[in-house]
Amino acid sequence: MKVYYSIDEFPRSENAVLTTGTFDGVHYGHRIILDRLNRVAESTGGESVLLTFNPHPRMVLRPNDNIKLLSTLDEKIVQLKKTGLNHLIVHPFTMAFSQMTSNDFIRKQLVEGIGAKKLVIGYDHHFGRNREGSFEHLKQHGQDYGFSVEEIPAQELDEVAVSSTKIRNALTDGNVERAAKWLGYHYTLSGKVVKGNQIGRNISFPTANILVSDLNKLIPGNGVFAVTARRHNRIEEPPLKGMCNIGEKPTIGDGFRTIEVHLFDFDDNIYGESLEITFVKTLRKETKFSNLDALKQQLEKDKENAVRELEKQA
Repeated sequence: MKVYYSIDEFPRSENAVLTTGTFDGVHYGHRIILDRLNRVAESTGGESVLLTFNPHPRMVLRPNDNIKLLSTLDEKIVQLKKTGLNHLIVHPFTMAFSQMTSNDFIRKQLVEGIGAKKLVIGYDHHFGRNREGSFEHLKQHGQDYGFSVEEIPAQELDEVAVSSTKIRNALTDGNVERAAKWLGYHYTLSGKVVKGNQIGRNISFPTANILVSDLNKLIPGNGVFAVTARRHNRIEEPPLKGMCNIGEKPTIGDGFRTIEVHLFDFDDNIYGESLEITFVKTLRKETKFSNLDALKQQLEKDKENAVRELEKQA
């Protein structure tokens, strides 16, 4: 898959089979569209092309929404490479770009810029200024500019009953298994290991405190999770196993929300390193205990449960 960071970078194709959208998370619903896109491209001797945008359009159009994303741009590219796409165009989304009429978007960007001969779009897809563009609009202009349009039927997408919003809600509730089912893979986040208050070390559960690298990345809801971790500087090594607490540590009472990972059978100094955390299973909600001894006893149980769950994944 070749990646371009604007439509201007893309060498216009003579037979582009195109889809467009944000594709946050690259979940099952997205893959239905991309699978169809690739099949059409193969059957017509064309090239499959995805046009997506960065930043997410809602961040530009509705900045007060404070939307959190399922995937960083780098994570999205990694997932899209697995789909068999020929080309990915990541076009800058600006307020000026959002004001382009649907007619200009079709003519200047899709036809003249990319060379679209066929569009494959999801049901009820809209685009252009004020979302004025639609399937019918594309069909009408296809006759003028020489491209055809295929819409993925609503029932085909409804069969998987998935959306980026549903996945965000599942993660916000701390339900990483449901999110994984809809994504088709376990949710991840990355960040740098920073120093914490080191209370975990005092009760034999030292933790790596994670400072998430992308402020727009969605952090799962408070709870304890079975996780695996990869060190970015040793990505070729097998993943480490562990458990992660996300929350405000109510037993200690400092009131700050943190992401803390306890890695099993591991004692390296990794301050300053970057870790990728993969959320495998929700173990429990965050709980306030009467004292540190009670917390330690629960952590022992959590570790047993985490080891058991991670062994199932092996």
